[in-house]
Amino acid sequence: MNLDIERGALPALDAQDRMLAHALQIDGRAPFRRIAEVLGVSDQTVARRYSRLRSAGTLRVLGLTDPLRLGEVPWFVRIRCAPSAAAQIGEALARRRDTTWVHVAGGGTEIFCLVRSRGPHGDTLLEKLPGTPRVVDVSAHCLLHVFFGQDRSLITKTGPLTDEQVIALKAQDAPDAPEFPVADPAPAACPLEEADRRLFDALARDGRAGIGELAAATGWSQTTVRRRLAELRSAGVLYFDVEYAPRVLERNFRASLWLSVEPSHLDAAGEALASHPEVAFAAATTGPTNIFASITTHDAGSFYRYLTGPVAALPGILGTSTAPIHRTIKTAGPFVPSTP
Repeated sequence: MNLDIERGALPALDAQDRMLAHALQIDGRAPFRRIAEVLGVSDQTVARRYSRLRSAGTLRVLGLTDPLRLGEVPWFVRIRCAPSAAAQIGEALARRRDTTWVHVAGGGTEIFCLVRSRGPHGDTLLEKLPGTPRVVDVSAHCLLHVFFGQDRSLITKTGPLTDEQVIALKAQDAPDAPEFPVADPAPAACPLEEADRRLFDALARDGRAGIGELAAATGWSQTTVRRRLAELRSAGVLYFDVEYAPRVLERNFRASLWLSVEPSHLDAAGEALASHPEVAFAAATTGPTNIFASITTHDAGSFYRYLTGPVAALPGILGTSTAPIHRTIKTAGPFVPSTP
């Protein structure tokens, strides 16, 4: 299942739904019992609400992996192409296991995606793209450092839970919950078994999959699954994110933002950008534009005010580049083609 953000208008979350979404963003595998205690409702209410939201395609929990902690090299790839080719090329990219975030931007003349490579040069994808018919230009920039994103989202910044509720949700009474904070920010690559990759595949489909289901997928015992989940989460390899349509938070304008920042101000600018309520993701990259950010605002006017206000005030800014997102073909989870 993919969240189809272009298919009709989804209603905004009500107050209790937003509390549940915030709780799941803090710990995507927190037992419904613990969430219910923190929210002051029954277990059945929490389970029923989550089931309704997930079935409606409003939000879901995904178990995802940090490529840097797996020894992979993530690349931000921008592809300029003929407008008539964008959908075909975008879907071909989306079907690849090594791509996420496949967006069509620039009115259908540009595709933007993240490619996870197990080699330092993007494997064969980046070599093949320039020769693809109707591709005009390809640029790729290596992701170096994440300022904001992964297990933190817009809900982390705007969610309704109090500090006391957040602390209660981080209580370590779940068998596979990690310690907070997670491991060393620059660890060696984590060695994996083939069963780990089957575990990741199952969690990418459903981050709240039951222990029995995960045991069946991996061939491990339930005890081994619980132990391995705890190890992978504590190492920062595995994290859980809440995926939802931007319209759920009543933000209808999405854009990619690239910044060129003086090296001496790169970290300060990135950390400041990460605090902005409009920023869903921010990272340092290689290339002439050395910071990338994913932006969501209410409308184009709000985006303009954001660029001329908070962005303009960032330290060391040398230049900016923007591209409104026209369509999302693939998000962080497995790609499922849209039905006609």
